[in-house]
Amino acid sequence: MEKTLNLKTYIFGFLAVLVFLSSCSSRKYTVKSETKAAKAADAMSNLKSKQLYKFITDWTGVKYRFGGLDKNGIDCSGFAFLLEKEIYGITLPRISRDQAKAVNKKSVDNLKEGDLVFFSFGGNDVDHVGVYLNNGFFVHASTNRGVIVDDLNLPAYQRVLVKSGSVN
Repeated sequence: MEKTLNLKTYIFGFLAVLVFLSSCSSRKYTVKSETKAAKAADAMSNLKSKQLYKFITDWTGVKYRFGGLDKNGIDCSGFAFLLEKEIYGITLPRISRDQAKAVNKKSVDNLKEGDLVFFSFGGNDVDHVGVYLNNGFFVHASTNRGVIVDDLNLPAYQRVLVKSGSVN
């Protein structure tokens, strides 16, 4: 009887492990299409300019450095300055506040790829800039995350958005 009990315990344990392992292997992990990362990737894939796509992917993740203008670190206005010059042949002023003065104001709803968006995080003056992509996304040099594609519709950006438009 003891052998039968041990055999039943062994078989029960084996089956329990088998059921557990088979249930784990049948799970499918997918990224939900509504996640922020998926939407940002979608905005990138919908870019009309392949040069813009390459430029952004080459710079993505470069850390923020105030006054920086290379891949060792770049600030927001430096990133917009380089992007506009390399992709569109437009020479912008170097400082975001001056860049905002060089832009023809446009409603956010009418923005096109390559237009600029300006923010004021510290008062009334423009102190941050990004480049609009499409579907409410823009690329910028974030002080915390470096060069990144971000959602312009986030409340943190909507509260401080002060101007948007295209370069003269």
